[in-house]
Formats: sequence, C-alpha cells, structure tokens
Amino acid sequence: MGLAMTTNTLPPALLSASSISSSFRRPLYCHYSSISASPRILSSRICKLNSRRSLPSLTKNTACRVSSGQVKVEDGIDDEACELVNGVELSIGVGDDSINAYLLKAVKNNNGTGILLLSDVFGFEDSSTRDFAYRVACNGYNVLVPDLFHGNPWVKDQPKIMFQQWLATQDPQRVARDIDMSVKWLVDEFIAAGVTEKLGVIGFCFGGGRVIDVLAQDQGAHFGTGVSFYGTRINPSAAANVKVPVLFISGDDDPLCPVNLLKDIEKSIGRGSRLVIFEGRGHGFAHRPESPEDDEDAEQAFAVLRSWLQEGLAVNN
Repeated sequence: MGLAMTTNTLPPALLSASSISSSFRRPLYCHYSSISASPRILSSRICKLNSRRSLPSLTKNTACRVSSGQVKVEDGIDDEACELVNGVELSIGVGDDSINAYLLKAVKNNNGTGILLLSDVFGFEDSSTRDFAYRVACNGYNVLVPDLFHGNPWVKDQPKIMFQQWLATQDPQRVARDIDMSVKWLVDEFIAAGVTEKLGVIGFCFGGGRVIDVLAQDQGAHFGTGVSFYGTRINPSAAANVKVPVLFISGDDDPLCPVNLLKDIEKSIGRGSRLVIFEGRGHGFAHRPESPEDDEDAEQAFAVLRSWLQEGLAVNN
C-alpha cells in the first residue's frame, strides 16, 4: 500500500520515489509506534513549564502530567531531546467563555514557532491526540491543544446512532469563538511578543475541517501554513479565501473525506498547496494507526508533515 499519489511538488528531500523511500527510513527525531512494545517507550511524566516569560493565563504552574505512551526516542537519538518537552494546562479567556487547553513546549531545541492543533471529535485529552502533539513539540514547536468540546467530547463506546445527536450539542459558532480565542492567545504569546513571525495550524478529522476555516478567516495575517489530516465537513467556499499553502493528508479508503473533494479544494487554494493520498488507508490512520500497515504509513505521513513544517515555518521564522 503506502504513499500512492502526491500532487504538486514535494519538498526537495522528498522529490523522487527513491528519495521518499530513503527519507522515511531515516531515524526520526522522535519515533511514534502504537504497534510494538519497547523498553524505551516513555511513560507518563511529571513536567513543569520553564517559560522564557510568564504566561498570565496559566491555571496551574506546578506540575502536570502528559501522556506519552506512544512516543519513544529513536535508537541513537539523545534521550534528553524528548525528555525536555514541558506541558502545562491553560485556561484561555475569562469567566463562562473560557476554555481549557494544553500547551506542550519544546525546551532544548525550541524554534519559537507556535502551532495550533485542533483535535478530532474525541477531544483534546484523548491519548492519540496528546501523543501526536507531544511528538510535534518534540521536533521543536510549541503546540497548543484547546478543548473544542468544553469537556463533552464524543466517547468511543457510545452507539454510533447517537453521533448526530451529540454533534448537534456542539454549536459551530461557539466552536469558532473558542478557536478564535485560541488563535488570539497564540498571537499574543508568540507573534506580538516577537518570538515568531508566523503560526501553524494542524487538524485531524473534525479539526482538519476547521483548519480551512481558520486559514480562510486569517487570510495570511498570522498563519504561514496549515496541515489538514482527513478533514471532515470542509467548507469549499471558505477554501477559496485561504491565502497560504495547505498540506492535505488522507487515505483513498476514507468515506468521511472523499479524495475528489480534496482534489477540488486543493486546486481552489493553489499557491503551493499539496495533497498526499495513502493507498488503502482509511480514516484516522495517521494519528490512530490500528495495524502494522497503518503504522508504517503513519510514519510516512509524519515525515511529510515534519518536512512541510520545517520548510514552511521553522526555516522562515
């Protein structure tokens, strides 16, 4: 199976089929594995925020626990590189309009770039989302993961017939306001403070669709790029207002995110956007691999993501 199709031009390191294969086999800065057990898998840690400056909206500044059960350090890589990712719980906004969030910050290799990570329907405390955010932070970024569902995410063991009923409780305007507050927090903390020039946004499934909304509203003012993993409920008309390159990653066996829709959206955005389709993969494979085949393609997807962020944000910032 594996990487079946890419549109436009991949980064220089990933240009040819042979270079794609070799680049994916290089040791990653942090290795993600949900299939095989390893004595080097990192357990949950107590971590403290060692911020360069104070963060006025912190709800606790002592200790917080960050789940990292699916993240391990690749053989030959300094273990301290991933040990030095600090996590803290935040409260963004005031009063009844406030939302909770997690901020994961790279310490030793921090490049100063802020990333907004929008979860799928299972919410910001889900272990798969948290582990992916940890891994992005492990590569040098400051990752903010807001609670888009106000403590009421979709629960995996609920009957699927109840999904639409649950979704109806998640007011789109309220979700949009919460995302706006999260964006403002990142802008204040990283751009206004002179730490970075541009932000990035990543989203999975429900959050992947909201990536387009965020970038369409921002129109290049604060965000330099976005990455949408198998985004759902994408508004094609909003995509026409996106002013920065977007990386789309999905599988060709995903009924929730049709490839043809992504092709049309990618064309309407243009300006360097890219669509990467994995043959035989279904919904959620990149952050919720369920088989050895999914796990291998999840590694490839992360390698593409890492290269995209490096060239679109870290280098320019």
